Amino acid sequence: MESNESLNLFDARRLLIGEDIPYAFLAEVFVRSVVMFFIVLLVLRMSGKRGIKQLSVFELAIIISLGSAAGDPMFYEDVALLPAILVFIVVISLYKLITYLTGRYEKVEEFVEGKPVKLIENGKILYKSFRKESLAYDELFSQLRQNSVSHLGQVEFAYLETSGDLSIFYYSDEKVIFGLPILPDIYDFPVTTFHNGGVYCCKHCGETKPENPDSITCEVCGEKEWIAAKKEPRLK
Repeated sequence: MESNESLNLFDARRLLIGEDIPYAFLAEVFVRSVVMFFIVLLVLRMSGKRGIKQLSVFELAIIISLGSAAGDPMFYEDVALLPAILVFIVVISLYKLITYLTGRYEKVEEFVEGKPVKLIENGKILYKSFRKESLAYDELFSQLRQNSVSHLGQVEFAYLETSGDLSIFYYSDEKVIFGLPILPDIYDFPVTTFHNGGVYCCKHCGETKPENPDSITCEVCGEKEWIAAKKEPRLK
């Protein structure tokens, strides 16, 4: 960075493109903007839905790209305005183009936004689908508890949306089944032995065990921790 004595304030060329930088550099800025935008989009898609609640991956990529382009020219004297303006034009153009393509082609929409993932079906966690998401049990159960769910038997289906929100479909009171309790004071004390007459659920996937099972190993996830199942209707 130049000293205050040698810095020519409000120099038009330095403001627009920077000193000793040819205007042809704008073509490289265009390419850099396109490449970095898709890198940001890809990284966010790979990172999962956990950290992007209320925003889609695409929207977050737009915000990050525009924020980076806007920030540096505000206080770095050696960062010119024209490259930053070009970044804005490129990102907004990509936004318009991708929005148009997602409205016309399902494959493009799936790549950019992702798609909802079913995590719970018939009162049980879909273990393979759950393991693919960057979501912890505590976070899943916390979202369920915030919707007055005390055990998984109250939930018919639950989907993790592209925004990171959880969409829940409940059993009616008369159709509630035995399910895994998700209240913290119960969930933290699993058992490894069964008592006659009880119904138990796997702590890790919600799979139920019949009375007097031959093995305590869960057939779905291979774990050996169980919790006494509950069947109470959901409090509304």
